[in-house]
Amino acid sequence: MTAAEQRNPLQRRALLRAAAALPAVGAAAAAFEATPAQASAAAHSGRFDPESPRFALAVLPDTQYLFDADSADPTPLRETFRHLVAERAEANIAFMTHLGDVTEHGTKDEIERAADTFRTIHGKVPYSVLAGNHDINSGDDQRGASAYLAAFGPARYASMPTYRGASPDGYNTYHVLTAASRAWLVLALDWRVSDKGLRWAQGVLDAHPTLPAVLTTHDLAWSDDAGEAQLSDNGKRLWDGLIRGNDQIFLALGGHYWPPGRTVLRNDSDNDVHVHITNYQDRYYGGAGMIRTYGFDLVRGVIDVETFSPWLLARDSGQRSSLEAETVELTGPSDRFSLSIDFDARFEGFAPVVPPKPRPPAAVMPRGTVAYWRFDASGTAAGSPVADGTVVRDLTGRGNDLTVSRLHASGPEALTWSADHHPGQPAHASLRFDGGKSPDRGAVLTTAAQADLNGEKFTRGYTIETFIRLPDPFEGDHAWMGILSWEGRNGDAGKTTGWSPLEPTCSLNLSPERFLQFVVYPQRQDADPTSWSHAVPVGRWMHIAVVNDGRRTVMYVDGSKIARNPSQPSTGIATLGKPFVIGATQFDERFGQGFYGWIGDTRIVNRALPVREFLTPFE
Repeated sequence: MTAAEQRNPLQRRALLRAAAALPAVGAAAAAFEATPAQASAAAHSGRFDPESPRFALAVLPDTQYLFDADSADPTPLRETFRHLVAERAEANIAFMTHLGDVTEHGTKDEIERAADTFRTIHGKVPYSVLAGNHDINSGDDQRGASAYLAAFGPARYASMPTYRGASPDGYNTYHVLTAASRAWLVLALDWRVSDKGLRWAQGVLDAHPTLPAVLTTHDLAWSDDAGEAQLSDNGKRLWDGLIRGNDQIFLALGGHYWPPGRTVLRNDSDNDVHVHITNYQDRYYGGAGMIRTYGFDLVRGVIDVETFSPWLLARDSGQRSSLEAETVELTGPSDRFSLSIDFDARFEGFAPVVPPKPRPPAAVMPRGTVAYWRFDASGTAAGSPVADGTVVRDLTGRGNDLTVSRLHASGPEALTWSADHHPGQPAHASLRFDGGKSPDRGAVLTTAAQADLNGEKFTRGYTIETFIRLPDPFEGDHAWMGILSWEGRNGDAGKTTGWSPLEPTCSLNLSPERFLQFVVYPQRQDADPTSWSHAVPVGRWMHIAVVNDGRRTVMYVDGSKIARNPSQPSTGIATLGKPFVIGATQFDERFGQGFYGWIGDTRIVNRALPVREFLTPFE
């Protein structure tokens, strides 16, 4: 062992393990790991999942050249509809909205053919359609009866669960869909909305003041060849008469003009409104049934936009003509892009997030809970030191209380009370640890010498959970700092497989690359299976869970199973009757550095818990 390895014994262990694990890691990385949202969607048996934080809004632009008198060919559009129906569960498609100019001339024959084509999707994916200038003769939404209104008026949507109503003239409709566990409003407005129509739309917004809204209309903005959009004359009227004064409207979509483009405008509340043009009728085969999907991801805070032709996509790539090949998917900056949106901040003005209230301990101690600690000490000022000797009670009543002590010559700042917490954490408090190297410093909380937890073997399984937040910026050298562990040497438990017999039998640590490392020496196997996460973020709270079902161990970060979980058997934990620790990991029964960051509620259960029963719900 080199002098450097003696100073940092876990580093060599990590390098050896990484080299040995490369083939398995490659296979694991190639395998699909279902997120909680995907698992929830699968549980809905192929249906749309309204609770998943990820969903898609499909946008269908001008289809007029597919319904052009005797030149009509609705085949591409039928394939688009079949695609949306088939992919609804996989892409979690909440709704489809058409942007007008369904047909070229608005004749009864064209309209009826289009209406018949829409039967492919009807009753399977909810949708809205609005009139473009080619669908009606003239005038604004007070024009009266038309072939379009007879086929695509309010009666068409009456059976849809998203449909909520129409303006008295029938040319404007609104729809409320539930996605990502909240309601969203879609306003589908005629290509020429009258003053009466604007008052109706304002009334809809007033009646739903907390719903984020997507406005769709035919004539909104035009774009130059570089994709820089600006409002059309009709778009300016909508902006001044409706959009800018209603902070709910965060996305406005139009067709009519080409090329496609986009811009961002600031409304009267000084918030962004994204204005987009989507129209491909000038492209091969009248746009080839081109669809655009807006993939909302409320976890990442983005909307991912893609544009493609399902009709052409379904063809054998080797059989596509040159025009088909260049049209199948569009990847220009106006066709494929991502919008970064902090949804909570953007909607705060009309729908502020109400933080959940603290949950009492009894509400989060399921069957088999052997220890639960939280750090919401009443009457203690945030930022004040946690004195040595302070006792944090095990709220199960099993006597696994923790006692505070500082490492080495650490001062009061090594451990302080904090009001900071994960938004889903039961207790609204945490401990702030200021551990580090050079010199080694930190603080730990340990169970008493006779605590039952010290010798618990967990042969039927376990779930260990905690909340942590790493500082931003993450300054200093904190490689291999410990988060929680049991004291002792694995060699004293008769284990021979690890890099060193001097490391503890169970610990959760952080690598220099900010990978979480959970290493355990099982009670019934001479092994040391180790789980590795991805590089975890700084500056935000995360929930960590390690779940063992008596056979193998799986780590979850924020409710999502990580890829690098070992497949080797793992039954129990080879504890040695020595204290459980929060805030550091020993080597050769000595602490070096302590944890650097925040630690919140920590719970241990003597069985494998499903994701839905974690300390913070992810489904």
